[in-house]
Formats: sequence, C-alpha cells, structure tokens
Amino acid sequence: MVVMMIADMWFDPSCPYTWLTSRWLVEVSRVREVEVRWHVMSLAVLNEGREDDPEGDPAGYLWVPARICAAVRRTHGQEALGRFYTALWTTGGGDWLGDLQTALETANLPEDLADAGMGHDYDDELRASTAAALHHVEGNQVGTPIVAVTGRAAFFGPVISQVPTGEDAGRLWDGVLLVAGTPGFHELKGGLPSQPRPYEPR
Repeated sequence: MVVMMIADMWFDPSCPYTWLTSRWLVEVSRVREVEVRWHVMSLAVLNEGREDDPEGDPAGYLWVPARICAAVRRTHGQEALGRFYTALWTTGGGDWLGDLQTALETANLPEDLADAGMGHDYDDELRASTAAALHHVEGNQVGTPIVAVTGRAAFFGPVISQVPTGEDAGRLWDGVLLVAGTPGFHELKGGLPSQPRPYEPR
C-alpha cells in the first residue's frame, strides 16, 4: 500500500527561485504520492535586525506580498494560498499593487485582501509562520523555500533555475529525500546559479 506523503512548503512569494521550486513540487505531485501544503515565510522577517540588507529592499517592499499571503492563509486556508501564489506569478496587469489585486481576483479571493499588504495586522502571524519553517531546519544559513516532508526529512531548497517535469521531477524528489533523510547530512551545493528560466505549466 502506497502512503501519501505530505510536503509542507514555506515560501517567500517574491523569490523567483522559490517559485520554480514550488512548480517542481507541483510536478512531483503528479508522478509521486505527494500532497503539497502551502505556508508563507518572509525574507523581510529573516533579515530583521541585520545591519546589511542582502535583499536590497530598504523600503520594505518584500513585506507587502508576504503580508497578503499571511492574510489569505488565515482567512481562506492553505489551498487558497496555493491558488493565490500561482496567480501571483502567472497573471499580469497594471502596477505592482494592481498585480496583487489581479492575482487575488484570479484566485477567486476578495480583492480587498490586498489592503493587508500595507498594514501590520499580519506581521506577528508572518513572523510565527517563518519561525515554524525555521524550526524544521538547523542553523541560520537558510532562506526560502523550506520543505518539510512528514516523517521523512526537512530541507532548504532545492534551489533550481529550471523546472524538471514528469519523471525527471520524480527522480529529483527521490534523490532529495534520500540525501536530506540521511543521518548526519548537513549541506550540498552545486555550481553558481543561473538565471531562472520561465516555467510553462502543462
């Protein structure tokens, strides 16, 4: 009997590499018995209190989509968060905040949830969700995404610049689980990252 695995993914909605990892997980769910559950984390939260600014975001724009994600998650659940995240990266139009509203509409969510991005009502929730992600991995040299597979492994990444599909996605999943689930395993890195390649959904 094949048991469905749960893959909880924490993502910062602004990161293009994280977007590609999320699409890989969607591909994995088509070829392996895996259910993906969506959670938000925030690079802005991770960088709070630092003297440097690794994201180059002195105005704090990264807070805005992350807060909206936290609002969607609280008010409509993780499946709605997954829909909004997909819409955020696949719908266009207008200025930046307009794109967020368009994504909410496309995900069949109230457009006024965009207002959450400009306030602080969800900041504590966003910090708590980010802390929950970090609870699954050791050390402080991690970012987005973080994936936790129930009873198997938890890891930062994988960071990919293009999305494997079909059985290629499944083989990468198998390999990541094998490596991340090995006792004593800590870190594995490849070459220098290349630019993210557009993902064309099937």
